[in-house]
Amino acid sequence: MPIRKPVIVVNFKTYPEASGPGALALAKLCAQISSETGAQLIVAPPMLDLAIVASAVKIPVYAQHVDSVQSGSTTGHVTVENAKASGALGTLVNHSERRIKISEIHEIIDRSRRAGLATIVCTNNLAVSRACAAMEPDFVAIEPPELIGGDVSVTTANPKIIADTVLAIKGISKSVGVLCGAGVKNGHDVAKALELGTDGVLLASGVVKAKDRRAVLLDLVSGLKG
Repeated sequence: MPIRKPVIVVNFKTYPEASGPGALALAKLCAQISSETGAQLIVAPPMLDLAIVASAVKIPVYAQHVDSVQSGSTTGHVTVENAKASGALGTLVNHSERRIKISEIHEIIDRSRRAGLATIVCTNNLAVSRACAAMEPDFVAIEPPELIGGDVSVTTANPKIIADTVLAIKGISKSVGVLCGAGVKNGHDVAKALELGTDGVLLASGVVKAKDRRAVLLDLVSGLKG
């Protein structure tokens, strides 16, 4: 399934309210909003909910993480092939809460590409963003760790790192999309991210923890239209 840009990626993390039945309910809400507005939404449910969510919605479902190990005698790991068989169309890689080595990032991008899975590689600074862009994932998502889960969006707190990252990545490969995350909570944040040159946003608590998720999602989607 081709991913249209701009895009909003909702990471459920392992929040209790977005696990099990909650994961299915939130994914269905995201799919409904996508259908109503035409916006491109991607969801990344908890790993144990991946297959059931992927089988229940038509929007892209991504794994939150995969390991750089081979299928077979690797108990407890999640392989690229596991994610693919469970219905994932892509995966997050190197999220701030699941950092891995550069060599592992490279291996996962290569194996995912061969398996037909898209990759969103999360980075925390300009140097890592450059290094990962050279591996040509589908997206690089810049997330300053100090702002993740906070009340101030990266688009307000550190717009320069976004603009610099976009410029650096596009200078390496124009085919690599750029997302930004950390503190993104509303349509204004989304609109500002696009103004800075990104192809969308990656967020979690702003949706998962919202009292009125539908209202928040509609507000976020409004930012895609400028």
